[in-house]
Amino acid sequence: MKLYKIAYIIILFFCNFSLQAQKTISEGTLTYNISIQTGSNEPRMADMLDGATTTIYIKGSQSRSELVSGLGSEVTIYDSKKGTGVILKDYSGQKLMINLSNADWDKKNSKYQGITFETTNETQEIAGYNCKKAIARLTDGSSFVVYYTPELEIANKDYDSQFKNLPGFALQYEWQAGKMKFKYTLSKINFDVVSATKFDIPKSGYRVMSYAETKK
Repeated sequence: MKLYKIAYIIILFFCNFSLQAQKTISEGTLTYNISIQTGSNEPRMADMLDGATTTIYIKGSQSRSELVSGLGSEVTIYDSKKGTGVILKDYSGQKLMINLSNADWDKKNSKYQGITFETTNETQEIAGYNCKKAIARLTDGSSFVVYYTPELEIANKDYDSQFKNLPGFALQYEWQAGKMKFKYTLSKINFDVVSATKFDIPKSGYRVMSYAETKK
């Protein structure tokens, strides 16, 4: 009888350890470094994008993604609870604000609908976390590699539609645009409180357009 009790205690210990090991992020800041691989015809573009970073701020249902490079900056602010957001583009002194409804958000991310992840046996340590390699497969037949850790999970699944079904948190992933391949690698994660002002939408200084207008 004592053996059964000991076994029960051991099982409880490992169950509790497993639950405690996964941290759910409801607020924090994620910073990714971006590296670019290009064909021989795009070296100048790669030089201009060298040192680019993406910083993602998460606070409950709100998310803010900032892409900063030598070309300029692009910010996407979205509130999944309200179903509204904006894209702020600032390139060569031209500032554009694109309003997003919930339907616009779905259209913008439609390529990720039905995405699946096939986890492999390959592992890698990134930013101090043990990561598993997975192949992401899209319904258009394309695919990309992502390394994720099951130790972390983002509470707001809408912060990045491509990872909505990923069983963990993406620390490194790729994105292809023509002959250019972008690799995003987490360089820093901060669990401190994010200021609510990060999600304020500018009231002036931008040319305002609807998402539909940008598609004409």
